[in-house]
Amino acid sequence: MFGKVLIANRGEIALRVHRACQEMGIRTVAVHSTADATAMHVRLADESVCIGPPNARDSYLNTAAILSAATITGADAVHPGYGFLSENARFAEMVEAHGLKFIGPSPDHIRMMGDKIAAKDAMRRLDVPLVPGSPGALESLEEARAVADQIKYPVLIKAAAGGGGRGMKVARSADELEEAWRVARTEAKSAFGDDSVYMEKYLDRPRHIELQVLADTHGNVVHFGERDCSLQRRHQKLVEEAGSPVLSAADREALGARVTSALAKLGYRNAGTLEFLWQDGQFAFIEMNTRLQVEHPVTEMVCGIDLVKEQIRIAAGEPLGYGQGDIRFAGHAIECRITAEDPETFAPSPGRVNTYHAPGGLGVRVDSALYSGYTVPPHYDSLVAKLVVHAPSRPEAIGRMRRALSEMVVAGIRTTLPLHQAVMDDPEFQSGEYTIHWLERFVAGRQG
Repeated sequence: MFGKVLIANRGEIALRVHRACQEMGIRTVAVHSTADATAMHVRLADESVCIGPPNARDSYLNTAAILSAATITGADAVHPGYGFLSENARFAEMVEAHGLKFIGPSPDHIRMMGDKIAAKDAMRRLDVPLVPGSPGALESLEEARAVADQIKYPVLIKAAAGGGGRGMKVARSADELEEAWRVARTEAKSAFGDDSVYMEKYLDRPRHIELQVLADTHGNVVHFGERDCSLQRRHQKLVEEAGSPVLSAADREALGARVTSALAKLGYRNAGTLEFLWQDGQFAFIEMNTRLQVEHPVTEMVCGIDLVKEQIRIAAGEPLGYGQGDIRFAGHAIECRITAEDPETFAPSPGRVNTYHAPGGLGVRVDSALYSGYTVPPHYDSLVAKLVVHAPSRPEAIGRMRRALSEMVVAGIRTTLPLHQAVMDDPEFQSGEYTIHWLERFVAGRQG
């Protein structure tokens, strides 16, 4: 087992990894920008190293500074968390080249799944169902027209190297295709340095369902059930549930068996999440995230498995020590992502937190690096807390979340707490009958 792990991240996820390491008897190294000198993950780590100024490009994305910090502190391994360098295959290669263990998948698999076209090709070969669309990158507008005529409108143009909704445009008719094609390529080039795009059939009322998996280096692959991440605004998740209100145990078993078989053939290792669209009882693969997900706590709550500890054990070469039949799913979990944004306009709201009070009680978990007197910097993602609840049933989980939200206090900045309260109070959400388009309409109704 490792003696010391460097955590190449910040905020609540850095704190999350630190806590797992502490419980395993592993010392931690925090890296931080000058803006994060007083951050909680820096305060609690065994050692800390400043790696640059506030701009992420010069600090949390500075591979040379991070590797230097790992070398001078004598770290054995690097945990990338999520975001920043977590899905950067070149960084993973550099970590391993420096004699350190990268706590995540192999660079080859990170690279493969980071290219949406290559990922779809791999899943097609492994008999994982896909959304109908182009077999690869679209070489011309004429080819895009031909594919759209074949799969029928509406269609979705997507960046091959994309994520987070950037480089993604819908064309509902042939008249809209050229504009969608042009804008998607321009956005893709600007955001990712690559204007390659492909096409998928646009589904009008899908759910966003993802499956959490772990694979060790001994050929064992297991899944930990599904998460429903359909409550999204501009392709950004706001609320997640485990399990999904629309899936049965049989659905979960069938999807899990197909996915674990595919990843075993691929030789995948460590944590991963496969994302699907689900409509009319059919699953269609859209992408795979080769890292820990923001929403991993809801899976941990229903399975009782610490996914970060498992990541570390796998990277150290240990077998999982259990099979699929040993994993039990109990109750229902919900996560609300609390961000430092105006709950009506979603304008960023960095600043000093005058008062912070986290809710508690049975089945309540808060993953946050906030504290009273902390200043939320303007340089990074606006996520400041993940409020997670677990209860025997979905209605009880909603009731527990409503109570927890009413207890939570973050004073001094604006947050999305009121929006989450409104969602939990809404009868449509409570019924579970929503799609990935529901939250956009809900927010528009509140604004208008």
